[in-house]
Amino acid sequence: MQPAAATAHTIQRDSFLTLHYRLRGPDGADVVSTFGGAPATLSLGSGQLAPAMEQRLLGLPEGARAAFDLAPGEAFGERNPALLQRVKLALLHELGDPDATYAIGDVVQFPTPDGSGHYAGVVREVGPADEGWLLFDFNHPLAGQPVRFEVHVIGVL
Repeated sequence: MQPAAATAHTIQRDSFLTLHYRLRGPDGADVVSTFGGAPATLSLGSGQLAPAMEQRLLGLPEGARAAFDLAPGEAFGERNPALLQRVKLALLHELGDPDATYAIGDVVQFPTPDGSGHYAGVVREVGPADEGWLLFDFNHPLAGQPVRFEVHVIGVL
C-alpha cells in the first residue's frame, strides 16, 4: 500500500500564513519587502494586509509564488482631499518638541484622540512664518496609486 499523497494547504479566509511579500509602488521601487530577510507571519482577516491584497491570496497553495497588479486606489483607497489639513505650528510645539522645525516631506507622528496610538502625516506645505501653520497629508502614501503585490507562500495553517 502506498502512502496517500500529501496535499498542500490552501489559503482560506481565516488562515494563518508564513510568507515572503513585496509591495512595489508605481515607480517599481520596493515600499516593503521581506524577501532576503525573515518571512512575515500573519492571520488573514486581522487587518494586517489591505483587503484587496488578502483577496488575491485566497486559494493559493503552500509554495505558491504569485504577483498581482492592483489598480490605482484598490490597495490603499483613493486619495481623500479632506485628509489634507492645516495644523498650527503652536499646536505641534505644544504636543511635541517646542524647538522642532519642520520641512516639506517630514513625517510627523500624531497621537490618536484617545491617546492609545499614533498616526502619521506628511508635511506638504509650510505656511508663511507670520501665519504659523503646516499643511499635512494624512492619506496613505500609496493612496490612489497602482501597486504590485508579490508573494511566496511558505506555510498555511
